[in-house]
Amino acid sequence: MDKYLEIRAMFENREDKENALIMAKYMRNKFKFYGLPTPKRKEIYKSFLKDEKKNKIIDWDFLDKCYEDEHREFQYLVCDYLNAMIRYLTYEDIFKIKKYLKSKQWWDTIDFLDKVIGKIGLRDNRVDDLMLKWSKDEDFWIRRLAIDHQLCRKEKTNIELLEQIIVNNFGSDEFFINKAIGWSLRDYSKTNPDWVRNFISKYKDKMDKLSIKEASKYI
Repeated sequence: MDKYLEIRAMFENREDKENALIMAKYMRNKFKFYGLPTPKRKEIYKSFLKDEKKNKIIDWDFLDKCYEDEHREFQYLVCDYLNAMIRYLTYEDIFKIKKYLKSKQWWDTIDFLDKVIGKIGLRDNRVDDLMLKWSKDEDFWIRRLAIDHQLCRKEKTNIELLEQIIVNNFGSDEFFINKAIGWSLRDYSKTNPDWVRNFISKYKDKMDKLSIKEASKYI
């Protein structure tokens, strides 16, 4: 059976309509859900992802079908698939992933795929220039990903890149941008609090209050 149809059948068999309404409401009713909580959803395709990792080949046609599905669990599957296959992803694959970034946009998928692209960036420094370019994209979701793609890198964080990307987004009145700026700084403050303190001191007149609040949480 077609892989997509097989997983869809498993999703449908485990559908929880009551929970689906709750999950949809949490996402402001932007997407339909099967009502599958994360552990249950991941258990459904755990063995499938294990087999895909053995194949060592990314099935983009399958991923495209999944992302086109109206149920949000399928977009989550794409995110989990890409993370599971991270060692086989290349710089060139980012432009295939961007198709997903531009479709069915909301913080949940953007904030997952930023980690995928961030991991590629640890292996290929061409990602640095791309993220700098994306930090000035007209689409604020693309900018948000650029701002947060270095989350959890700790001492491997490229601070010059982080600073320039954030500076490129000063003056925005978009909640999701100002929140992302704060998160990126808050995360790095766990590794280098002095750098973050100095950053806030240097740019406090240009930073949104939300960004400062988030960035200052641990310092």
